[in-house]
Parts: sequence; structure tokens; C-alpha cells
Amino acid sequence: MISLSNQSTSRIHRAVTGLVMTAGILGAGVLATSARAEIPYFEDAVASGSLPAMNDRLPEHPHVIDFGAEGKEIGKYGGEFVTIMGRSKDIRMAVVYDYARLVGYDQNLNLEADILEALDVNEEGNAFTLHIRKGHKWSDGEPFTAEDFRYYWEDIVNNDELFPVGPPRFLFVGDEPATFEILDEYTVRYSWSQPNPFFLSELAGTRPPFIYRPAHYLKQFHENYRDAGELEAIVEERGLRSWAVLHTDMDRPYKLSNIHRPSLEPWLITTEEPSDRFVYVRNPYYHRVDPEGNQLPYIDRMIFNISNAKLVPAKVGAGEVDLQSRILSLKDYTFLKQSEANQNYDVRLWDVGAGAYAALYPNLTCSDPVWRKVLRDVRFRRALSLAINRTEINRVMFFGLAQPTNNTVLPRSPLFKPEYREAYTDFDIKAANTLLDKMGLDERNGEGIRLLPDGRPMEIIVETSGENPEHDDMLELIGDSWRQVGIKMFVKGLQREVMRSRAYSGETIMSIFNGVDNGLATPNIAPDEFVPVLQDSLQWPKWGQYYQTDGEAGEAPDMPAAKELMELYRKWQTSNEAGQKEAWQAILDINSENMFSIGLIGNVPQPVVVDKDLRNVPEKGIHSWEPGAFFGIYRPDTFWWDR
Repeated sequence: MISLSNQSTSRIHRAVTGLVMTAGILGAGVLATSARAEIPYFEDAVASGSLPAMNDRLPEHPHVIDFGAEGKEIGKYGGEFVTIMGRSKDIRMAVVYDYARLVGYDQNLNLEADILEALDVNEEGNAFTLHIRKGHKWSDGEPFTAEDFRYYWEDIVNNDELFPVGPPRFLFVGDEPATFEILDEYTVRYSWSQPNPFFLSELAGTRPPFIYRPAHYLKQFHENYRDAGELEAIVEERGLRSWAVLHTDMDRPYKLSNIHRPSLEPWLITTEEPSDRFVYVRNPYYHRVDPEGNQLPYIDRMIFNISNAKLVPAKVGAGEVDLQSRILSLKDYTFLKQSEANQNYDVRLWDVGAGAYAALYPNLTCSDPVWRKVLRDVRFRRALSLAINRTEINRVMFFGLAQPTNNTVLPRSPLFKPEYREAYTDFDIKAANTLLDKMGLDERNGEGIRLLPDGRPMEIIVETSGENPEHDDMLELIGDSWRQVGIKMFVKGLQREVMRSRAYSGETIMSIFNGVDNGLATPNIAPDEFVPVLQDSLQWPKWGQYYQTDGEAGEAPDMPAAKELMELYRKWQTSNEAGQKEAWQAILDINSENMFSIGLIGNVPQPVVVDKDLRNVPEKGIHSWEPGAFFGIYRPDTFWWDR
């Protein structure tokens, strides 16, 4: 992992710029010596003159993928690959899988320039110079230049009607916004007076910030560039409130709701919602090539079929997909392996990058004052953890292949300590009962259920997103063991958006959800999931909301441990590499001792179903949202059909 510390910024330049400049020179040399055969998909368009030849569509220095380092082989053009999503809004997963980023992670989680030709970082870590590939074009053939970055900065995030709250937080250091400069047509710079440790990792994120936009296309929907009367006519015709709503609707680079918007992705969406089948076709101006100079992607079309999540395993087992991991879980493994003999696919088990497969989140900012006081007592959270039989969960649900764990970093992380995973995970009913008694929760009703300080029975409603049936199965087992310590559990299934909204408002007492995304954290990755800075962190949503809104909403952290976490977070932001690791370690120590979230089970392998004729898909990979983008770091644009 590339260090983001002050002392190591010169190494960022060498690693990010040097590697990619080498790739760029290689690509230029290959392309200069011989014209590659045209992609069959585009032969007719090139012959008719409606599309330039391949070499004229590529940047001057395309991004040459290092097949040797990634264990890939040169492929062939053609075909399509099919996968299934559970709802139409998941068309955005194309952006995740495609993983075209200004700067991105490779398979070893090293950062390298991708869409950018190079990126320079000064020694102080407070100035980032971005070099755009000359000749790189949007999917409609228009040049991709510094103007696309300027438009984002000046006309979108610093426009009060489009972004009332201003630019995203990662473009600030404290209260200081970035200074944005255009150095020339292909070079821009972002700088601050202090180091910005968030900038690079944000650019490489699974959900990218898109700090560039197709200015030539979006200007027609912006009040600064379109006649007011013409713009108003479009707004009225569409029945919208304002030009700002129109502009936002026509943009949405992540949601992909506008099929006409130019893109830099390998495949372009061609299907409008609603639909149960979404088709993506290859981008003629895509910037990556293989070592022989062949423009990627190899595969012509990507298909997302939409299906009820409950039917997906059966459809996969019937051979209706070419590549599938989404919606599948380990409980489907036996069925999929049995069907393997009758279908042309392999079932592979990939490691996961999440800190836990599932975790319980006591809401420390819940509105109920009695429950809030109880939940904030660390003895209660430890007792809940000790009263969970994780070995039983592993044996009953995961064939013994998983591992009892807290919700923390994984052994592959350089920050890992065994006690982070193991603290308070033993099944010890006696110890749990002792902790609860010492809290003064020793009175019980006729059913043996403990009483809260105000006399109510201790009945915990655990809310779920309704997306993972295994969460419900785990809760059933946990409910049985909690009953042994005098706690009664009820389960309430909700839609994810409703569950989150209830947590944000303080209505939720406890919820179950996935563990931390980044179990592979390194010292220079922001420890956001372990400190109260995110509203989405279900253990302290109001504290996270307070941070994200600069105090305009939510509540300021008022527990000593939470305040200490915030101090350590500030230390991490302003420290060198050694200081960042020290801050990270202290943050993890506090989380381990305080059990802010209660991990249940981890290391649950992820089934990945791959057609036997699909090449360049790893036999063994890491299935992780962040970092990794699931298939993204394995570059689906290099997958190809050997038929």
C-alpha cells in the first residue's frame, strides 16, 4: 500500500507516476510501430467513416495493463457476459465493477494512475498535480481536458443551487477548501496549506467522487451557458422545479439514469429504466489497452438481468449467468456445486475483505433515555457479546468454515492484533449474567426477563434491512442464548432506507448489518468506520451526522471514549506515517475494549460462479467493497471468451 504520509510523498510520485509513465511509454511504443487490427464490433462503423480507427480513438499514451504482474493472458474480442442484480437501481454496480478511476488500486492494493497519465504529490502532501492523457476522449468522441475538472469545481460543487452545502468534505482540510488551478489544457492542481490524507484514497474509492464532468454535454443544462428562455422551456416540458434539478437529473454519473450522458467507463449503458434487462455496450474511446496495444474491453456487451433475490441461486444453478457473486452466499454453495456437473461453470470460494460478515450495532445515540444509558454502559455491550454462541452460528450456518470474530480489521491488515478479533467472543453465560447483575439489572419479571431501570421488561428489538436471510437466522440463534441471561429479543425486518432513517432519528435501539467494509485497512487509509464521523455508522449515527453537517444536525459526541476517538482522528489527519499508524492502533484499541459494535462471525467465504470459458478471472480473489470494488480490481475489461 502506498504511504500517504508527509515523509513518503516522494515515493507516491515514483510509484504512481513512475509506474504509469512506464506503462504509457510502452503503450505509445507498441501503437507507434504497428496499427492493430480493428475491433470486429466496430469494423462497419470504421469502414463507413462514422467512427475513427482504433489508433485514432486511443489517447496518445493509453494505460497499458501489466498482464504479467496480474497473471493474465492476451484475449480475443467478442461476446457478452451476463450477471444478475436484485433491483433495477443496482445498475450502478456497473460503475463499481468497471473500476475506471483517476487513480485506482491494483490487485496488490497498490495505488496507480489509471484515467490519469500521472499524478504528482509534493513532499508536504498538500499539493496534487493531475496529468490528463493527451488525446483521451469521452465516449462521444469529445476531448477529455482540464475544462472538465474546472466545470466540476466552479460550475457544480461551488454553485449554490447545485451544491448548497459546497464541495465534498474530502476537498477540504479542516475548514479550508481546495485551491484549484488549471496549469494547462491537460494539467490541473488541487492544493491546501496543510496535508490532505483523504484525497488519493477518495479518488480510488469504490464509489468514486467524479471530480470531472463532461462539460461539453452538461453546459446545455446549466444557467451559466444556456439561454434562460430555452432552459426554462426544457424545465417546464419535463415538469421539474428548476434548472438545477434538470442538471442533476442529466448528470448522475454513479446512478447511470441518463443513457445519453458521455462516459469514460469501459461499457456504456443503453437501456433506460424501468427494465428487467440492462445492456451495456463497449466504449469506442476507452483508455486502456493490453500489452499488445489492443484496446480494451475484450467483451462487447455486459448484461445486467434483474430478478427477485430469492430466485437468483436457482437461476445461477440453471446456468443463466456467466459471472455471479452478488446475492449469493455460502448457504448456496452446496446447491451450486451439485449443479456444477450439469452446467458449464466453476464455483470458486473467494476471501472477503469485510471486518465481519455480520455485526450487531447498539445505537448509542438512540432517543430513549433509559435504553441510551443502558447501551452506553460497556458492561452491557460486553455481556451481550459474551452471551452469543458464535461457534454454534458457525457450525449451524457456515459448515464450520467461518470464524467467530469481532467487527475489526483482518489478519492481513498491518494493524491487526489477535485480541481485536477475540476480545469478549467466548460464549460465557455466567460471565454475562455477572456483568448484568453488577449493572444493577438484577430484577426480573415472572418470565425471567430482566427489568430496565424504569421497570419495563428488557426486550430488545433488533432491526434488519431485510436483504440477508442469514441475518434473521443468526438472530434466532442469538435470541435463544440471550434468553439465558434474561434478555428477550424481537426482530423487525425493514427496507434498508427505512432502517437507516430510523437509526438516524434515534428510533432504533439495535440493528444488524454487515461488518466494516475495510477489514484490510492500512495506516494511510482513513479510519472513518471506527470513529464517529459517518451518519451511516449505525452504532452512533447522530454523532456521525453532527460531524458530516459541521454541527448543524445530530449530536456532538458526549462519551469520553468517543471524544478520545475524535482526538485520535484529528491526530491521524495531521501526522506522518508513523503517527498515523500510532493513531490507528489507539483507535482500534478503544474499539476493542468498548465493543461499540458486536461482531458475530467472519471469514465467511464468498461463492463466485464463473463460466468455464471465461478467461482472466482469478481462481482466488478478495471479494471486498472497499478497497477492491468486488471484481473491479481484477479488471473485467480484460475478461474474455475462449470459445
